[in-house]
Amino acid sequence: MSTFPIIRRSDRIVVIGMTGGQGTFWTERMREVGTQIVAGVNPKRAGETHLGLPVFASVNAVVRSMQADVAVMFVPPAGVRDAALDVIDAGVGGLVMLTEHVPAHDMLDVFSASDARGCRIVGPNTAGLVTPGEAFVGIMPGHNNKVFSPGRVGVISRSGSLGTLVCLNLTRGGFGQSSFIGIGGDPMIGTTSLDALIALDRDERTDAVVLVGEIGGTMEEEAADYARTMGKPVVAFIAGRAAPPGRKMGHAGAIVAGSGGSYPSKRAALEAADVAVADTPHGIVGALAARLPALAKMPA
Repeated sequence: MSTFPIIRRSDRIVVIGMTGGQGTFWTERMREVGTQIVAGVNPKRAGETHLGLPVFASVNAVVRSMQADVAVMFVPPAGVRDAALDVIDAGVGGLVMLTEHVPAHDMLDVFSASDARGCRIVGPNTAGLVTPGEAFVGIMPGHNNKVFSPGRVGVISRSGSLGTLVCLNLTRGGFGQSSFIGIGGDPMIGTTSLDALIALDRDERTDAVVLVGEIGGTMEEEAADYARTMGKPVVAFIAGRAAPPGRKMGHAGAIVAGSGGSYPSKRAALEAADVAVADTPHGIVGALAARLPALAKMPA
């Protein structure tokens, strides 16, 4: 569990809401690639089995019976606070929050509890985490080897759909991925671009990082400050280049205030840190090849 938010096959996963339609579908997909799912949680179906796995009333009940390293939730916004506090109280070290539009006051309670107990949160409004060829947690197409392929390029993205496109382009360009970290698009998130960049910088399986950002907020500027200290090359793409001034992008966290968070501000900060910034998602492969020509077509 020490590698979280990088997910590993050895991580033991609990799925909250596993018995619902989305929980069932994605649990099946996660297990296809070897993700070690050990149990589901649904208070109304405690004591049953689903997909051959035991269903418990709470995460606390799970950890009384078995080890659990990471929880992922398929829970509507109104239920997120209580479900997250259950995970944190149970002592589970990692939580992947897929839900979007979680009330801000609920997230303040969750972050306060997670800070006190040392639980690392990814999300809310994340599409999840992928380690190609090993495991994935969430709603990314980690089971599709045409999109994700094992390799040595780490990818960070606020957007699941844009992250999927970037990984598809990388795979087609011969660059496999060591890990994908979807940080989420809500205004308050547990793992930032900087946090993810530090994790990939410390990861011995990662030789380069692709940072996919958006206008709004200051996460990319903060990540740029760290990128200048890295020995590994970083390539970035920032969505929103053509957005009119004051325009809010699709993610709730993409809000520009003054010049901070604007496309020019982010690009300038990244380029000053020697980060190659691609004009389009398709330009990432070329920018990466220029920085790491020997990595293309290399086995993981």
